[in-house]
Amino acid sequence: MYKLMGFWTGIFAVMFYIGGMMTPSLLMLASTGFFILLGYMNLTERMYMYILGAYLMVFMVGFSYYTNFIHVPGAGH
Repeated sequence: MYKLMGFWTGIFAVMFYIGGMMTPSLLMLASTGFFILLGYMNLTERMYMYILGAYLMVFMVGFSYYTNFIHVPGAGH
């Protein structure tokens, strides 16, 4: 599961890079490395689920902070 997530975040990193968005590209590249590394660790299924839950929690908090306090709607057009 984590190797597949690493593959898809790698695809997103390449697409962000091609689109000229360096910050999201670097974030996706870091996520790719994290997921690939995690895919080769020999942890229990419960621990993998705890790590996924923690990752999703950090993502949602960061995304909510960005959309509420940093992002300016319509500024890019």
